[in-house]
Amino acid sequence: MKEHVFTYDTTLRDGAQQEGISLSVADKIECVRIMDRLGIDFIECGWPGAIPKDTEFFRQAARLDLSHSSLVAFGATTKAGMKASKDPQIAGLVDSGASVITVVAKSDPRHVTSALRTTLEENLRMVRDTVSYLSSPDAVGRPITVMVDLEHFFDGLAWDSRERYPIQVMIEAARAGAAAVIPCDTNGGNLPATIAQMIEQARDALVNDGHEDVVLGIHAHNDTGCAVANTMAAVGAGARQIQGTINGYGERTGNADLLACLANLQIKMGFDLLGGHALTHLTSTARSIGHIVNIAPFSRTPYVGASAFAHKAGLHASAIRVDPDLYQHIDPEQVGNGMRMLVSEMAGRASIELKAQELGIDLTSPDLATRLARIVKEREADGYMYDGADASFELLLRNEVGMLPPFVDVESWDVSTGQRPAEGQPLSSTRATVTIRTHARYIHTSEGNGPVNALDRALRAVLTQYKPEAAVIELSDFKVHILDQHHAGTASTIRVLITMSDGEREWSTVGIGTDIIEASWEALFDGYRWGLLPR
Repeated sequence: MKEHVFTYDTTLRDGAQQEGISLSVADKIECVRIMDRLGIDFIECGWPGAIPKDTEFFRQAARLDLSHSSLVAFGATTKAGMKASKDPQIAGLVDSGASVITVVAKSDPRHVTSALRTTLEENLRMVRDTVSYLSSPDAVGRPITVMVDLEHFFDGLAWDSRERYPIQVMIEAARAGAAAVIPCDTNGGNLPATIAQMIEQARDALVNDGHEDVVLGIHAHNDTGCAVANTMAAVGAGARQIQGTINGYGERTGNADLLACLANLQIKMGFDLLGGHALTHLTSTARSIGHIVNIAPFSRTPYVGASAFAHKAGLHASAIRVDPDLYQHIDPEQVGNGMRMLVSEMAGRASIELKAQELGIDLTSPDLATRLARIVKEREADGYMYDGADASFELLLRNEVGMLPPFVDVESWDVSTGQRPAEGQPLSSTRATVTIRTHARYIHTSEGNGPVNALDRALRAVLTQYKPEAAVIELSDFKVHILDQHHAGTASTIRVLITMSDGEREWSTVGIGTDIIEASWEALFDGYRWGLLPR
């Protein structure tokens, strides 16, 4: 049987410390459901007793019916000079009802004396007392699995290689009843070779002290860009629990990306982490959690990013047409992702044919693919960019093969911006008018926050009279780029990339023009046209 490596997610606690992330109780509960479906072993959900929102989370989470995951309450060891049974913050952890509690302990002697302002021996007592109290069913009223995060373990061991105080803290936790001890690269400054060497020392120390049954973990931060690599090195050296966050969220440069770690360990290294076909849910998990925290996963994220299996170069396309595995390290379907062909000025006939096949359009004539490749190169020379605007390319492709259905005829569109006085203060006003003709003539005028917003609102309103389903289409992203560097500022050619969504799908279009409004109109109109294509 494959050896199991436990997965421990800390997105809802450590990951939530990232700038721009603020999770409600409802957000956390939805994240827990997603992670449980994936098959994460442990989900760290916050610090009850210290943070009111986390206390409320655990109150509500008691009603959750989870199929796999165990919820973890996070806290710290008891305070210096205080018994764990008398510490209010320890009581908050117990009162949470969590079956698993992780406490963080100082393991770098410099932090003990400078941050905690206590002695090294007192810190050992704090660890011993906290772990033994929490792991005693008679004392707390129920069985609790206790884990200990060894903060600044690697930096402390490098500084104190002779006395090895971090090892002493770890052994104290194991002797007191900890089920798992997790060395932390808290500052994220170590490299894989160092991590592996020190994990081996930790593993040997546990075995030599008779605690080979205690799980050894790894908690890595990404300040050197090595969090995933450090996690792999730790597992190779004997760690059997990995801590991380979905999409690598976390303060500073983030934590180890848990999804990349478990894909590497299960696909590349042969360990067991997720049962059955759960790996196929990796990509949807990355996107779902990204939607909840309102920070989408980076498109180039390994395994789950939108560009992780995207191919642009013509040489790649020629080889992929023969065998997709020639330019892909795994089948993207293993992780629930998919291969994408990007069409650009680098595209040859093979790229066009593969992209058409991806879109379900059969290019029966090789000459047609050659002609389309030439058209793409010519239009990209003019400023279009199709590798970031799949919807615009599909419209171009359908038009060339005679598969683009009729759409509305636009009689006119107009945008005006001015100022109107309001109670003595100038008030900026932007108005857009769009007129289309189908079997009837529709005119709509809208005001908006700027010309593009006004134009979008007017176009959506007038199209809704023709096709009611247009009402749910929204502009979700807007990018402007000045192309012609030979002309200054407003005399330049403008490229606009627009992303739109109907709540289920997301697509992008491109427009160019001599001004931002002209380029925006082309991208907007094509965005609605693609979104309203019959499927």
